[in-house]
Amino acid sequence: MSEAAPQDQERAAWAVLVVASLGAFLCFLNLSALNVALPSVARSLQASPSQASWILLSYMLVSTVFILSFGRLADLWGRRRLFLSGLGLFLVACAACAAATSFGALLLFRICQAVGAAGVMANASALVGDGFGRKRVGLALGVLAMVAALAQVLGPLAGGFVVSWWGWRVLFMLNVPIGFGVLAWSWRVLPKSAAMSKAERFDRAGALLSLAGLGGVIYALSMAGTRGWASTPVWAFMLTGVGALLVFIRIQQRAASPLVDPALFRDSGRRTAYAGILLLSMSQAAPLLLVALYLQACAGLAPSEAGMRIAPVALGMLMAAPIAGSLTRRFSPDVLCVSGLLLAAGALLLLAGMLQPAIGAGPLAACLWMLGLGIGSFVTPNNASILQSVAPQRRGIANGVRSTLQNTGIMTGTALTLSVALAGLPYSSQRMILGNGGAGLSGVDVATFTQGARNALAMLACLCLVGAALIAKNYRRTTASVLSGRSSRP
Repeated sequence: MSEAAPQDQERAAWAVLVVASLGAFLCFLNLSALNVALPSVARSLQASPSQASWILLSYMLVSTVFILSFGRLADLWGRRRLFLSGLGLFLVACAACAAATSFGALLLFRICQAVGAAGVMANASALVGDGFGRKRVGLALGVLAMVAALAQVLGPLAGGFVVSWWGWRVLFMLNVPIGFGVLAWSWRVLPKSAAMSKAERFDRAGALLSLAGLGGVIYALSMAGTRGWASTPVWAFMLTGVGALLVFIRIQQRAASPLVDPALFRDSGRRTAYAGILLLSMSQAAPLLLVALYLQACAGLAPSEAGMRIAPVALGMLMAAPIAGSLTRRFSPDVLCVSGLLLAAGALLLLAGMLQPAIGAGPLAACLWMLGLGIGSFVTPNNASILQSVAPQRRGIANGVRSTLQNTGIMTGTALTLSVALAGLPYSSQRMILGNGGAGLSGVDVATFTQGARNALAMLACLCLVGAALIAKNYRRTTASVLSGRSSRP
């Protein structure tokens, strides 16, 4: 019996990891699949360029805000309840999105989807952390993080084929039968008792301020592409959002039960790891959307063909993930993270230099494969370093902060990349790119879009370099401190 009990616990832990990974996979896959399907959706619902971008940005914005709140609620009320409720809402909203007949209806159901997805993503890592011991939690969290990251890359590939063969509505409906199977299995294997903290209260003011702050900044970024950076509404929303975030930070430092515990940022290693995931996320999903739109607009590829061209990123991630996981036993996570960021930056710079309508499949695949290697080399050690040392009663909010920064990076990078890439184009050309796959673009528009896309890719590469510099600086400081401590010993 003494040997059977640990084996049962281990099997239960792996079962939790599987269902948590499947839930996260569905949520991230649904998000990234629309990158390629966006022109078809916009054309079907007669959406404008700004409306088309909000089909993506609304999901990311709402899920980001609610992930932070649900991460805290996971610590207060328990993880199982929020995970199951979130997954159920997500699946119902998927069916509603498939039946939407107008942009307004689709936007509403996408928001419902985002709320449900937040319940899944905020609790997945915490559930896994509860199930695994301290020595193995890093490996388990790395597996979960890589599944989520892989879904973001495989989404465009799956989305391209589904849209080309059956239409964009099937893209939503496919989630329903698969998702309900995952929901039934989750109901069976997730533990009914979870770590809770009933002595603290939920910070409603912090939740509202985080919504206002993130919403203002992202909405400003989404308008910059069509209205221009000198537009008064753009700066009005930007300043409002930044102001709300500053007030949020001040309140969190004084609140008795803050939404985000300031102690999470006192450790310099965790602080730079948070900064790293934010910067990488800005450069992770945005290039895939940009390349997918560019290939359809300037090279005349179908959605399925564009999705196939993006697939090498997934191959690179799959190759790098297990290697990075094994190397964490020999090298510091900071060294692996810096290497991953430098590799991603190099890939983006190469892509920026080679991008043109006639770019060959081979050079494009090499750049995207290299980008995938960089992402895979970074995600596992970075996420493990963030959550491995967190106390169980803070696991939910620690993961909530990580997921919030990751989603914030994705949606900020997407909005900023589209703003830079499309800034020089007239409104009619932007509408063609986002709504009609680019059919009818003039030679001048193609040249303008090409230069804008190159500028955007170079900008994303610079963000990766900044992240690498921050982590390298912290690693040198930490190493110097350790060596100094050793040398001072008698």
